[in-house]
Amino acid sequence: MKLTTMTQITLDGVTQGNGKVSDQERAEGFERGGWALGESDESTFEYIGETYQRADAFLFGRLTYELFAGSWGAVPEMRTHPVGAALNKAPKYVVSNTLTDPEWENTTVLSGDFAAAVRALKAAPGGELQVHGSSVLVAALLEEGLVDEMILLTIPVVLGQGRRLFPAAGPDLAFELVESRVDSKGLTIQVFRPKGRPQYVQL
Repeated sequence: MKLTTMTQITLDGVTQGNGKVSDQERAEGFERGGWALGESDESTFEYIGETYQRADAFLFGRLTYELFAGSWGAVPEMRTHPVGAALNKAPKYVVSNTLTDPEWENTTVLSGDFAAAVRALKAAPGGELQVHGSSVLVAALLEEGLVDEMILLTIPVVLGQGRRLFPAAGPDLAFELVESRVDSKGLTIQVFRPKGRPQYVQL
């Protein structure tokens, strides 16, 4: 299966707090949440829905999994939404060494060597394994060379605080831009494919 990630991100690379901010996040000093709410138009909602519906399986980090399980997996009107229907019918995998009894149906916990487990999923028959949110997991998947396609939904805002998708010190990666569009509210959708390491000029 092809592994595709979809991430909402700010101009300064923050992925944290695109929706509601938790009490734990506030206690840690993060308070600028909700920056993605209302910042996209109907065409972007349609694009996101179409992306979910083409998935054969979903892969999550623990925090995003719990958020989705409590919303798309539990609220009746969300379960019947096209995104919720796609999530509920497909196999779901969550990377965690602490979760032992997931309540959301059709969920498998991947513990231990997550990279080996994801490689096995990618080698299985099927079209697309998708990761939504889960920015810590996405960063780890990029470092392991497991991402085939990355979709960034960039909201034109600089947050100035919060967890960023790309760490200050990490692997260097080059990407090929394969699709780009801008909606009526200025949100940019860009689809990238990794193409190895960047080339540097020696002066």
